[in-house]
Amino acid sequence: MRQRRSASQRSTTEWIARAFLAAIAATLGYVAVTRTLAYALRKGNIELAHTLAPGDGRITGLLAGSFVGADSTAVSRARADQLAQAALRQDPTVVAAVFSLGLNAQVRNDTNYARRLFTYAGLLSRRDINTQLWAIEDAVSRGDVNGAVSHYDIALRTSRTSGDLLFPILAGAITDPAIRRSLTKTLILRPSWAPAFINYAAVRGPDPRATARLLMEVRKAGIPVSGGASAEVINLLLFSRFVDDAWSYYSSIHPGVERHRSRDPKFANAGASPSPFDWNTVNDAGISSSVQQGENGGVFDFAVAASVGGLLLHQQQLLSTGEYQLEGHSSGIDQSDEALPYWVLTCSSGRELGRIVVPNSNQTDGRFTGRFSVPPGCPSQSLSLISRPSDKVSGVSGQLDRVQLSPIS
Repeated sequence: MRQRRSASQRSTTEWIARAFLAAIAATLGYVAVTRTLAYALRKGNIELAHTLAPGDGRITGLLAGSFVGADSTAVSRARADQLAQAALRQDPTVVAAVFSLGLNAQVRNDTNYARRLFTYAGLLSRRDINTQLWAIEDAVSRGDVNGAVSHYDIALRTSRTSGDLLFPILAGAITDPAIRRSLTKTLILRPSWAPAFINYAAVRGPDPRATARLLMEVRKAGIPVSGGASAEVINLLLFSRFVDDAWSYYSSIHPGVERHRSRDPKFANAGASPSPFDWNTVNDAGISSSVQQGENGGVFDFAVAASVGGLLLHQQQLLSTGEYQLEGHSSGIDQSDEALPYWVLTCSSGRELGRIVVPNSNQTDGRFTGRFSVPPGCPSQSLSLISRPSDKVSGVSGQLDRVQLSPIS
């Protein structure tokens, strides 16, 4: 009897213990599930998330931030301070809470306290984009150029999307020589965002001259600049009528080029992203052209469908007033006189300065030559190869392996 009572007591005790452990497990499970649900709701419904997990410092900090904005009332800011302080008691590493307190301090013109708070937020996390944005503004207000650029660097490393916000501001700021020098020093360190920013500034920078100076300084430091970025800068400079700046930039990346003659006579330097000062091929309806590289340079190859004519090849020139000779060599051209391609030199005003017909390649061993006269008041020109319509079923085709426009001494 005594053994049965003892066994019964143990059984009862075990069941009570199991029930107690099950209750604890259920409670912990409920808390875990509730916190997980609350954190999942933090972006869509922060109030509900806080109701589900009032003791989660991260969520309390985010709720504090929801009461801070440009149009926040004094009551809202007081509520934000209360929640932020509660969040820091729950978790002293909640950056959102520190940031809310800092913004409110800034609104109250307590700059020193705000700066201490934002400095603390920066120590907690260098990845908080809002903290870095405030640090940029603070550095700018103090005239600390290097500090501002440093925080730009940190912010751009923090988020893949931060460039959408910061690139336009940074590209506009490079008109300031001090900012440009500091930015160049940062780009020399090759941060991950550097190539994207260089390409952005080249295409969308508000001041192409400032962008050109930045890219020249970066190149001098050994940082690569894509051909596409360089071509975009030159295009924008020419479009803005900064012709001398465009040539200065082009000559900096092509040492030895001469302004008073055409460039790349043997098509050796044709690239995927030519600038206006390089040879530009044209591919259009019924027109196909390209530069094929060979052992002794390149070959310009073109094919035009029957009864089709148009632009095949062109290069921007900056010739001074005077007499010039065009000479070159072709192969594969065989057309009637009225269908032979020709070279034309045109002023930027649209005035045509003459034409030089390219004869059939079986004449004069494929060589062709002619003269152009550049008058006063024509500071820039376009040298273009034009195809004329042909009645041949095969259309017009051929190759050029040498073209040079040079002054007649």
